[in-house]
Amino acid sequence: QVQLAESGGGLVQAGGSLRLSCTASVLAAATYAMGWFRQTPSNEREFVAAVPYSSSPVYADSVKGRFTATRDDTKIHLQMNNLRPDDTAVYFCSAAATLAGIRSGRVDYWGQGTQVTVSS
Repeated sequence: QVQLAESGGGLVQAGGSLRLSCTASVLAAATYAMGWFRQTPSNEREFVAAVPYSSSPVYADSVKGRFTATRDDTKIHLQMNNLRPDDTAVYFCSAAATLAGIRSGRVDYWGQGTQVTVSS
């Protein structure tokens, strides 16, 4: 069983930056694809970014050029720049055996989520 622990959410003004981090509890997760989703009360959980085990990050179109996902073994980070009010959501860390799994929502493990609020 893999547990994911997120940190780094908060309140920021539009145009500001936040950095989210997530740590997996077991070393076996180092070979998993890890990524981020976000969810608002009125929307389904949506893919944001993912970092596969041994290749480059992938991003949703809505965050390309503003968000950067990086990874160090069992830790994943999401640097969020130029934040907008529509980035406001609960952000969830995720892990899956493959990148395709994360992209399709077939996630094996979820974190509890961290709130990001962007004020206008």
